[in-house]
Amino acid sequence: MSPGRSALIVDDERDIRELLVLTLGRMGLRVDTAANLAEARELLGGNRYDLCFTDMRLPDGSGIELVGEIARNHPQTPVAMITAFGSMDLAVEALKAGAFDFVSKPVDINVLRGLVRHALELNNAERPKPPPPPPEQASRLLGDSTAMATLRATIGKVARSQAPVYILGESGVGKELVARTIHEQGARAAGPFVPVNCGAIPAELMESEFFGHKKGSFTGAHADKPGLFQAASGGTLFLDEVAELPLPMQVKLLRAIQEKSVRPVGAAGEVPVDVRILSATHKDLSGLVADGRFRHDLYYRINVIELRVPPLRERTGDLPQLANAILQRLSAGQGRPAPELTAAAMDALAGYAFPGNVRELENVLERALALADGDSIDAADLHLPQPIARGGAPSEGGGLPATGQAEAVIDLDPGTGALPSYIEQLERAAIQKALEENRWNKTRTAAQLGITFRALRYKLKKLGMD
Repeated sequence: MSPGRSALIVDDERDIRELLVLTLGRMGLRVDTAANLAEARELLGGNRYDLCFTDMRLPDGSGIELVGEIARNHPQTPVAMITAFGSMDLAVEALKAGAFDFVSKPVDINVLRGLVRHALELNNAERPKPPPPPPEQASRLLGDSTAMATLRATIGKVARSQAPVYILGESGVGKELVARTIHEQGARAAGPFVPVNCGAIPAELMESEFFGHKKGSFTGAHADKPGLFQAASGGTLFLDEVAELPLPMQVKLLRAIQEKSVRPVGAAGEVPVDVRILSATHKDLSGLVADGRFRHDLYYRINVIELRVPPLRERTGDLPQLANAILQRLSAGQGRPAPELTAAAMDALAGYAFPGNVRELENVLERALALADGDSIDAADLHLPQPIARGGAPSEGGGLPATGQAEAVIDLDPGTGALPSYIEQLERAAIQKALEENRWNKTRTAAQLGITFRALRYKLKKLGMD
């Protein structure tokens, strides 16, 4: 532990103060204590602390008040809330007020030590720095638009917290990249980042995949296997497409998040885990809660901080910067100079709604790079779908309607463009329609289309729709 570190303990219970002073003192921290808000404010006015613990209920007010004051006036001081066992609603309220984590009474010393280590790393300039994201990832957070500037600023704020973050946005906007950036800018950057697509795990294997299993616990369990929670311990677990979790698994996931422990399949006891939960989906999760298809208690537990990633059509001013960065990366990978986009090509990109967002933009430019001749890319090289209005005439502006309805995007005459592009339009429209009819359940969508789940995943990725 670095010398000179200090902590402030705010609690009206003498036993709790003594326990924390003893534990933190053994970790090399100098500790001051306060029994109420007034004493805490006086100490904060004359000292700088690397960490603060405060109880929820104090004789002269609420610890929530202190959390807010520290977040505003001493943003360099991480503050953790001490809550009564089972007070999850209050703990979530503290996280929203600016606390980076919480610890429940009776205090578990091992959990406390881990929390202290993470808190101190928030202000540790010497902690290991993660490598910069690959260029294909970095390109998705580029842009000088107000929407992207706000997103980057918000990421910087939430990265300091340990609170669960719910990332919502359409397919292809870069939700996993946002999650990785939160991880890399936070105290857990040196720990693992474990992404999992909740829609890609068979229901019968979910418990084993998430929590692990013991040897002999079921047919085929030939050895002990750690689960995703154990693999992410000390780091971040990113639950992509969290809306795909079946209800029975939602119950178990909620308990694992609340108790910070998991029980491997076939195990007699629980295993403590230390993970930060980030989750994402392109669906309306609040609507699923209202329909009874997603548990409201899990929703409120993972949605402590909500982060919306804007679709590409809301930041078309970023297109030139994005497109050039993508072309530079793709060209470098092929060992060739990056071609320039003509004014007509840029106008065509600006007039297209990009239902597949940045991922689709990457696919379009990769195809154009392969097919274009010379050192420039023109509008015709992009092979963008040519939408038609319901009356049969081409729609104005050449772009998709904001709703992205499948019947409005098909070019009915294959002679007007390249055959592969025409077939892609047909596939995209059929898959979009089936997804909507099956409420975005990929397993049922694949069955309706008469293809395997694996084939559907491949097509979604190929078409920039996953």
